[in-house]
This record gives sequence, C-alpha cells and structure tokens, in this order.
Amino acid sequence: MRLATWNVNSLTARLPRVTEWIAANQPDVICMQETKQADDKFPEKEFAALGYESAHHGDGRWNGVAVLSKVGLDDVTRGFGTPDDEHGCRIVSAACDGTRVFSVYVPNGRALDNEFYGVKLAWLARLRATLDETCLPGSSVAVCGDFNVAPDDGDVWDPAAFVGATHVSEPERAALREVEAWGLDDVFRRFNEPGTFTWWDYRAGDFHEGRGMRIDLVLVSDDLVQRATGAFRDRDARKGKKPSDHAPVVVDFSDS
Repeated sequence: MRLATWNVNSLTARLPRVTEWIAANQPDVICMQETKQADDKFPEKEFAALGYESAHHGDGRWNGVAVLSKVGLDDVTRGFGTPDDEHGCRIVSAACDGTRVFSVYVPNGRALDNEFYGVKLAWLARLRATLDETCLPGSSVAVCGDFNVAPDDGDVWDPAAFVGATHVSEPERAALREVEAWGLDDVFRRFNEPGTFTWWDYRAGDFHEGRGMRIDLVLVSDDLVQRATGAFRDRDARKGKKPSDHAPVVVDFSDS
C-alpha cells in the first residue's frame, strides 16, 4: 500500500498538477488539505476517472480536507461534531482497506500571543480525544496531514530563526506528542534525515535557498510501522509553475 498526504493549497488553482501527480505516483490512499473548496465543488468525477473514491469536508474558504482511496472508502466521518468545528473544515476520516485514515489540517496558530494559538492547542487536544473515542487500542490507524508543527529542531532550517514563533513552541510540540502517545509513530522520520522539509514559504526565495520546515506528517499505528518499507518527500512537486507551497509526502507499506 502506498499512502500519501499533500497540502495542495487550492484544488481550484492546482487540480491539473494534482491529478498529474496522482497518475504518476499511484498512491492507494491520498489525503489532501487546504482544498479551498465547498463539498459541491469538489472534483469527485475527475478523481473517480483515476480510480478513486473520495470523501471531502470543506466550505469553500481557506480550509477543506479530503481522503481519496482506490482500496475502499467506508464509514466516513467529517469534523469533530463539537464546537471545535467552528474553526473550519479541518478533519475527515474513512476506513480504507482496514485502516482508519484521517486527513487533518491543524490550525496555524498565527502567533504565541494570538487567540488562535489557544485554538490550535485545543484542536490538537480534541484530535487526541477523538482517537481515544473512535479508535480501539491496537487498531490500524493513520493520521496524515498538515500539522503546522515541526516536531523538533531538525525539522526547521534554522532553529534560531524561529525563537518565539509558532510551529516550534514547546506547548505545540507537547500537544503533538500527546497525539502520538495514542500509539502513533512519525514513520517518515524512520527513513529520512533531519532537514528533509515539506514546506517552504513562497516569499524571499525560501524554496531555492533551502529555508523550509517539515510540518506535513504521517503518523501511523504499530502494525503499519512494522510494514513500512520506505518514505519520501517529492520535492520536485514543489517546482514549476504555480506550485503549492507544500510537497507531497509518501509512505510505502508491504502487504503483510
């Protein structure tokens, strides 16, 4: 099984790039974030033509998440079903060939003194609670997406440049560790060295200068860790005309 996640930063702007990438890389399941589309505008037919069932949760603004699968898509859930959902369409999940797959777009947080920083921490806590409430211990789970948290200093180009900023603060990293403590592993790190980034700001030539962060994560349960055979970040997908500011992340698993 090949599992991918990608913050596409608007399917409206980048659908041809996304479908081309999917056709070339053939993920069995792909999670997308920041589709920026409402459910009735989501290009379900275009993805079906590539062999994928799809589940989308979006309202047409700056959010929107999706799970696409060609190995089955059942028992879809959208949102938390709580007041946390007031902060946008940021989580969707489905059962894909026996694995509960979540696509998540964690709030940015903006700044440490901004009210949305607290929203971010509460959202991550709600994600952990959702895992506790909906996933049995020992079940097969993958939580994929744009977490807007760099797990440690090896996931930013220069830790000194981020002092006092979001994405690297200890409360955010602690909240992420609480999500992982459900029984999830940052499987990408097992196959890649620190400094393998997934996001680069559009401004100031950051991509070409290597000033990036790793904030797009694939967190998986132990059964999937044991089956993992490799993981990569497709940096080439960040190149070219009007790319997303994120690169796709791909993890491969053996059948057993």
